[in-house]
Amino acid sequence: MSNTDPTQGQQGPSGQQPGHGGQQGRPQYGGQPPYGNQPQYGNPPQYGNQSRYVGQQGQQWQQPYGQPQYAQPYPTFPPIPTGPGGTPPLWAPHYGIGFLGAIKRFFTKYARFDGRASRSEFWWWLLANAIVTVVLYGGFIAALITWSVANSTTDQYGYSHTTGAPPFWAFGLLFLWGIWGLGTIVPSLALGWRRVHDANLAGPFWLISFAAGFAGIVFGCLEPNPAGAQYDRPDQR
Repeated sequence: MSNTDPTQGQQGPSGQQPGHGGQQGRPQYGGQPPYGNQPQYGNPPQYGNQSRYVGQQGQQWQQPYGQPQYAQPYPTFPPIPTGPGGTPPLWAPHYGIGFLGAIKRFFTKYARFDGRASRSEFWWWLLANAIVTVVLYGGFIAALITWSVANSTTDQYGYSHTTGAPPFWAFGLLFLWGIWGLGTIVPSLALGWRRVHDANLAGPFWLISFAAGFAGIVFGCLEPNPAGAQYDRPDQR
């Protein structure tokens, strides 16, 4: 009698052994019918037809952005007119103006607080004012120092004494500098007023520079804003 199992070595029609743990129901790996014909994974209807849903969503989200209030957030202003030589009128800012032109424009618009002033107008005038101040007031200080050195004597105890009176022309320089300062107070205030207009700020902002000097430098460096045209007065030539 043989101890071997008569079922061993015998294969079924599909080529698999019927024994070994009841694996007769295992699927064949060549065709894989349980996994190859699953409609819920092959072509899921809930994912395959999303065009209508996406289209409705696109219309729903695009609709608010197509409204007219977002198409043009800032008002538009007409361009600045220029004359035959490319010079704009007095009520408009002059971008790229030169040194002499800025000085002439400064005194021509002596007390005009309307309109705008470009950075060139502002900084050229600041340079001109600094030159006049150095010449007049600096000349007065230099004259006093020169006179004091030339007329000072030292006694035996080491004390220095100055004799005589300072030159009269030195006080003439001081007087001229005072006249210059008084005559440029109003146009300087008007220029700063127009400079902040060019940055689309209200004119009273310039008064901050009287309390904090560095604020005037900041205002002078601000870039021009086209919306500042609201402060122009074309009716006032």
